Amino acid sequence: MEECSMTIQWFPGHMAKAKREVEEKLKLVDFVIELVDARAPLSSQNPLIHQVLNQKTKMMILMKRDLADPEMTEKWLQYFQSNEVAAVALDVNNRKDLQKAVEMAKEIGNEKLERMRRKGVRPRPARAMIIGIPNVGKSTLINRMANKKIAKTGDRPGVTKQQQWIKIKKDFELMDTPGILWPKFEDQEVGYRLAAIGTIKDEILALDDIAAYVIHFLKEKYPNVLHERYKLDESSEEDMWEVFQQIGRQRGCLESGGKVNMTKTADVILQDLRSGKLGRITLEKPS
Repeated sequence: MEECSMTIQWFPGHMAKAKREVEEKLKLVDFVIELVDARAPLSSQNPLIHQVLNQKTKMMILMKRDLADPEMTEKWLQYFQSNEVAAVALDVNNRKDLQKAVEMAKEIGNEKLERMRRKGVRPRPARAMIIGIPNVGKSTLINRMANKKIAKTGDRPGVTKQQQWIKIKKDFELMDTPGILWPKFEDQEVGYRLAAIGTIKDEILALDDIAAYVIHFLKEKYPNVLHERYKLDESSEEDMWEVFQQIGRQRGCLESGGKVNMTKTADVILQDLRSGKLGRITLEKPS
């Protein structure tokens, strides 16, 4: 579990095709709603998308706020707003959150429609494109906003299919797009953050490396969490191998002969993080 430099290459053909489609369909929308994960709001933005957006107005939705550190979420909202990007944080199962997001989107759309009216153009529903990297919760959000099952959902990246218009309110329509991940992660931290929260497939990086990254991060930023969840004694926290041994034994990740299975232990740590059992954790802060 040594740290290693890496460039993760992961760009299936359907992702490249999705990028081209986004470029074509941008002409049809008034603004863009980008979904990011509230636990890693910068890492889960898509640099490729930013290249194709040009001058389109953008709104950010920080998804899964119920799993993120509320104090950090507040800082991230301020960060985006100070960069003149409308932003809202959302728990997809919270009706008030959904309402707030829809109202913000309608407000942005109405500004565009008002300009059309002034030019004498007959107004049509405001149209937004909704984009995000895989597994950010986009399909679930669309289904909740539309109040019915429209978008396909799936646990694996790239399940959302081709674009479609979705009526949200009488005067507001959404275009869904496939989840798009960028060609490579040159920044090792970005890759580990996204792997930790389950955005990229677990096969891309070794599970025990991802879990070691999480343990190291928690020791630095949320030191009480490891002790509270795994009852680690302070002497063992300095030694990553010993940390895995203690957690593995405590959680029953054992092979025959009582040997700790490191991969199973890593999986336990990651599932605890992703499900919120470690508490509300955010993996990066605004610069």
